[in-house]
Amino acid sequence: MRRMATTMRTMMRALSVAASVMLGMALSLGMTPARAERLKDLASIQGVRANQLIGYGLVVGLDGSGDQTTQAPFTVQSLQAMLSQLGIQLPPGVTPQLRNAAAVMVTAQLPAFAQPGQTIDVTVSSLGNAKSLRGGTLLLTPLRGADGQVYGMAQGSVVVGGAGASAGGSKVQVNHLSAGRVPAGATVERAVPNNALQGDSVNLELSQTDFSTARQVADAINRRFGGGDVALALDGRVIQVRMPGEAARRVGFLGDLENVDVQLPKPMARVIVNARTGSVVLNQSVMLDNCAVAHGNLSVTISSTPIISQPNGFSQGQTVVAEKADISIRQDGGALMLIQGAARLADVVKALNTLGASAQDLIAILQAMKAAGSLKADLEII
Repeated sequence: MRRMATTMRTMMRALSVAASVMLGMALSLGMTPARAERLKDLASIQGVRANQLIGYGLVVGLDGSGDQTTQAPFTVQSLQAMLSQLGIQLPPGVTPQLRNAAAVMVTAQLPAFAQPGQTIDVTVSSLGNAKSLRGGTLLLTPLRGADGQVYGMAQGSVVVGGAGASAGGSKVQVNHLSAGRVPAGATVERAVPNNALQGDSVNLELSQTDFSTARQVADAINRRFGGGDVALALDGRVIQVRMPGEAARRVGFLGDLENVDVQLPKPMARVIVNARTGSVVLNQSVMLDNCAVAHGNLSVTISSTPIISQPNGFSQGQTVVAEKADISIRQDGGALMLIQGAARLADVVKALNTLGASAQDLIAILQAMKAAGSLKADLEII
């Protein structure tokens, strides 16, 4: 028995050493284990979404930073309509000069399955020429959906994350003062009907269309719930999942479904270029083949020198100021550099850094590499 135990320990030690050697070889070859992500980070349930709400209202209680009524007459009209509903009628021809009120647009998102009585946050944005909404209070404002129905009522103190001061023609401002939020400032008055969970199945929508990911998601769901027909990938974006027959089990089933780990395939090689800002982003699948690159810089220098022509005394002439412009053009010769092929992202970055090019020059070089077939990636310019 002792000999058998010793033999088992020796075999386990040998397997452990072999596993360590294989892991070290994989890391040395640049291999990385497949990354796993939760299904809730990859997809959403079709039909379970938020709804946009919008409303028009008034903010009062401002410290002289409200709308100027001569330039924003709709603020006065709104105030008169509100006062008339409260039983206060202004004399005909009287236009109040407001300084402490501002017309605003109120926006909010109504979450899926929200019920009457729940509260949501709202965003308040100035519509006129108010200087600041700091310290103001939003008056009762109905929030309507795309169908024109009222789904919430908003009211409360506006929180503005900024500050500003002005005096003697000088002005100092920190952050934005014309927009703010009212935390839990709206109460849901009507629920949006949602029948997404009433059928025999639900559809999962991937954030990005990918046939490999759709297949991996369907396989992971089938392995998790022990059935080969629980999930079916309909296309590269939608996966149909069969729901339990009992209504009481569906919420728990969806909770377990969201936490299924999916082994993602290697993403498509892609280079994203922002031509406006000069930003270049490469993902881990980008590869380079051997190529030679020569890139020269063209610089244009314009210098202007003022020339003053002074007339002689008693010549009745005038002093004339002119400018002399000198323009020079210089082109730096670009040496032909050999770029070694690379299969790992770190090696690709190292190879591109050897060029010593700026971000704008790098964009042109990447486009030329793509045209020459050296850049093994999809080049997308945004």
